[in-house]
Amino acid sequence: MKPIKVGLLGLGTVGTGVVRIVEGHQEDLQRQTGSAIEIVKILVQDKTKSRSITVDPDKLTENAWDVINNSEIDVIVEVMGGIETTKEHILTALNNGKHIVTANKDLMAMHGPEILAKAAEKGCDVLYEASVAGGIPIIRALVEGFSSDRITKIMGIVNGTTNYILTKMSQEGAAYADVLKEAQQLGYAEADPTSDVEGLDAARKMTILSTLGFHANVALGDVEVKGISSVSKEDIQYGKKLGYEVKLLGIAENHDGHISVSVQPTMVKNTHPLASVNGVFNAVYVYGEAVGETMFYGPGAGELPTATSVVADLVAVVRNLKLGVNGRTVLAPYKEKKLKTDEQIASKNFILLHVEDKAGVLAQITQIFAQHEVSLESVFQHPNAHNPKAEIIIITHDANQASMKNVLKQFESMDVIHSIKSLYRVEG
Repeated sequence: MKPIKVGLLGLGTVGTGVVRIVEGHQEDLQRQTGSAIEIVKILVQDKTKSRSITVDPDKLTENAWDVINNSEIDVIVEVMGGIETTKEHILTALNNGKHIVTANKDLMAMHGPEILAKAAEKGCDVLYEASVAGGIPIIRALVEGFSSDRITKIMGIVNGTTNYILTKMSQEGAAYADVLKEAQQLGYAEADPTSDVEGLDAARKMTILSTLGFHANVALGDVEVKGISSVSKEDIQYGKKLGYEVKLLGIAENHDGHISVSVQPTMVKNTHPLASVNGVFNAVYVYGEAVGETMFYGPGAGELPTATSVVADLVAVVRNLKLGVNGRTVLAPYKEKKLKTDEQIASKNFILLHVEDKAGVLAQITQIFAQHEVSLESVFQHPNAHNPKAEIIIITHDANQASMKNVLKQFESMDVIHSIKSLYRVEG
């Protein structure tokens, strides 16, 4: 049986891992697919650069079109990143009848529907398991494992950088700025960490997961995003005292066909499995009407974990080639997208207020909650030697977002409330 020929766009961390696995696991891959898999052309930025693996120099090119327009190549694996130029490359490759495996979350979050439509038109596969949560097979689980179920909620830690930062802040009582600097030195955070710490990376991943889970065309602009840069070590310490860990969660919910998707720092009850997901690990919780609760846990990044997902997709494409069913697994969103209003989005809330330390203040505060029909689960006042004002922590029962916004707006106009120091969603 003739070998399946692969073109590789990118030979960075993940691309290197793909080459290692394809070349090192040839016997296993042949037995699983019935064909040898051969990487015949690789796009690099600099052919003369020294690398951690040995690659035949004749396979290297600095021109993407040497890969995309190569008539020998059956499958293109894209691990170079980027959006607009990469989109052009992918669409041209699909027009050339080539199947695509990509690890590019930015591309799929921004242009996934257009790329999948082109793939369906051309009878080609586009698989992108590695675009979310590295080595965790969450996309395959959503598409195949839950195909007979109806998913109501997807909640998870999908960014390892922010989880590492929050874990260190929790375990060592360190300040955000200090841990961020350490994460950059260790290579967990980029020199410009904005995409990670402001929640944009997680938002792109939640766009992909919610589109697949709810079969509706969720766009990046539909995701409400808040990052971790305002999380203080005091917030984390107060949370721990009350039995919570702070995690940056992506939360997608679907009730009666109405969808909400958000990324935000969240107080997670320490008895919930997500509270114990630490360091750079990722975990995704999926709620199905039939199956109930399931959790997927593992490394969210790294050379070999991510490359494992890429090569698993490559194996799936080759199997489809053998069966002659390429392009049939592309499932475009088929449900109308209906986003929840503020009145329909409800959660528990953790609120930290700095207030005047005098009689009657608490009564005024609880009265405002009552006016807006927000019931309270617990109220605590903590003495703080570093703060002359009183600190009040309030945890609400489930309250809709519209009511909470009205409460906070009224708080801002009250002389006895000096600041709304912190506000977090509560889960678990």
